[in-house]
Amino acid sequence: MSPQNLNLPQWRTPLLIIIAGCLVAMIGFGIRSVFGLFLEPMTLTHGWSRETFALAMAIQNLLWGIGVPVAGAMADRYGPPKVLSFGALLYGIGVWGMATTDSSLGLHLFGGVLTGLGIAFSAFSIALAAMAKVVGPERRTLVLGLGTAAGSLGQVVFSPLGQQFIAAFGWQSALLILAASALIIIPLAFVLPGSHTHIGEPSYDQSLVEALREAAGHRGFILLTTGFFVCGFQVAFITVHFPSYVKDLGLAPEVGAYALSIIGLFNIAGSFLSGAAGTRWSKKGGLAFIYVSRAAVITAMLLAPKTALTIYLFAAAMGILWLSTVPLTSGIVAQVFGVRYMATLFGIVFFSHQLGSFLGVWLGGRLYDTTGTYNAIWWAGVVLGLLAAIIHLPINERPLARLAAETG
Repeated sequence: MSPQNLNLPQWRTPLLIIIAGCLVAMIGFGIRSVFGLFLEPMTLTHGWSRETFALAMAIQNLLWGIGVPVAGAMADRYGPPKVLSFGALLYGIGVWGMATTDSSLGLHLFGGVLTGLGIAFSAFSIALAAMAKVVGPERRTLVLGLGTAAGSLGQVVFSPLGQQFIAAFGWQSALLILAASALIIIPLAFVLPGSHTHIGEPSYDQSLVEALREAAGHRGFILLTTGFFVCGFQVAFITVHFPSYVKDLGLAPEVGAYALSIIGLFNIAGSFLSGAAGTRWSKKGGLAFIYVSRAAVITAMLLAPKTALTIYLFAAAMGILWLSTVPLTSGIVAQVFGVRYMATLFGIVFFSHQLGSFLGVWLGGRLYDTTGTYNAIWWAGVVLGLLAAIIHLPINERPLARLAAETG
């Protein structure tokens, strides 16, 4: 598909758009994935409890979730470049504030509210929606998997870098470097299309309100939104608390950082394979399999001897399953409802993910401070994983009659 077919300038090819979208996902996700490395040095420096830091990260996840549907609607209306640029600026300010504040209120404002909104308005979901619009339906899930894998590459790159920055320059300077890195998203954002152009679907006269009403009346959309809560609960808890959990086991702090990097490394393969599988087989079936597998992997880790090898094997297995839910979940949204309002509709599904993230991060810190262990939250993740697998099975993933009629 040429740029002319997409009503884009000659230089702005679909390939270049996909590359830019992948880089936006890589940087944005890579930065936020390493905040768990700062839990111990920041709490020790300021005399905060783990719950204080966890609450800031929980607020961040909540504001991320609240902001994504709004950012998605604005991107659907005004185009991704302006929204992503605004988000990158907020992102940088929020991380800068984390480095400079010395109060818990400041941490919650900068690290929670501003960083959360910055992540929302520079979200990889907006980049994914832009990428999905420049390929046909037969390649969308694959491209969504590629973009998700790029986000994981950010975790691979930033996890060891973040640990090295902390060791070499101190945690405050490390945060300032991350704040500057967030601003790189701004020039990349203007490579993405700013119009409503999309291929593989005829244009249809539907307002945003009509699209929201249509989704709200679709049982599968409700089930998909409910199930994605569990993904957020599991992933966010591990992202924030796993480095400290590993250190509590008596292992070196580098083990936790390397484990996060391994998760990201294996998720590159997991996300890409998930996207490829979604082009051939049932997406809801793939999601049920992923959630059952997560429950099994967490159980195995809890019952196994706690060695560095166990942690690395857990990270590899969980990495395969980490964000492999995203191309399938977003793929169902695009498949059932089309891509015109994909950023908005997936933003609503993602809000549920972030509600789960808020609960997983905050409850992890709360239960640790209360009981001195993370065991309860680990087992909660197992039970929720099994429930999520069941929830996805009744989803009707066939395109709506409106799309079937227009593409038939």
